[in-house]
Amino acid sequence: GMPEERIFVGYDVVGLHNFDPKLLSHLPSPLPEKFFLAVNRFISKKNLSFLIDAYAAYRRFAGSKSWDLVICGDGELKCALMQQIKEQEVDKYVHLPGFLDQRQLLPYFAHAACFVHASVVEQWGLVVNEAMAAGLPVLVSKRCGCYEDLVLEGVNGWGFDPTDQQQLQALMTAVTCGSIDLAAMGQASLEHIQHFDPSFFGEGLVKAINCALDKRANK
Repeated sequence: GMPEERIFVGYDVVGLHNFDPKLLSHLPSPLPEKFFLAVNRFISKKNLSFLIDAYAAYRRFAGSKSWDLVICGDGELKCALMQQIKEQEVDKYVHLPGFLDQRQLLPYFAHAACFVHASVVEQWGLVVNEAMAAGLPVLVSKRCGCYEDLVLEGVNGWGFDPTDQQQLQALMTAVTCGSIDLAAMGQASLEHIQHFDPSFFGEGLVKAINCALDKRANK
């Protein structure tokens, strides 16, 4: 019921400079091969069990062309996820470096080939902003609040149903098949995210404040 003219956007932004690919290019790669990257707390809504199952299916399908998967983070589900990785026989290919602060995450953002965010519930998902600011193509759950604003289908990545394992498997396969210009997709991410910087938040905040003051003055 909120009137459209009283809705202002720009709330979910990050400082883009810290993730500038040009500034990160000198960092050593944490892995010698290409990899998918996910950064999450290890809690239920992040849907990491689904991601691991989809990755294992992708690995079986794509074979020697498969990329590794890095999941940065920690939390209550760590032991269960480690057991799942072992049972799926992908423990050689799924890497869990643990909780990393922003500085420690930068080499992963610098050298990942594609970012994946599989949450079943997510108000926004600021880590997607960070991945795009690092110039990464993205695969994002359509239940993330950021999906409609940040994902340009087929341009900088794709959205997926976070309950459809086959769909994510197919997208991971498509990304790694060699027929997609990942550099162009990463550049599209980088260009699109420039619209979502702190000044965008500031502009929205000022508009909201002015709107509230006008309403108050007219009472």
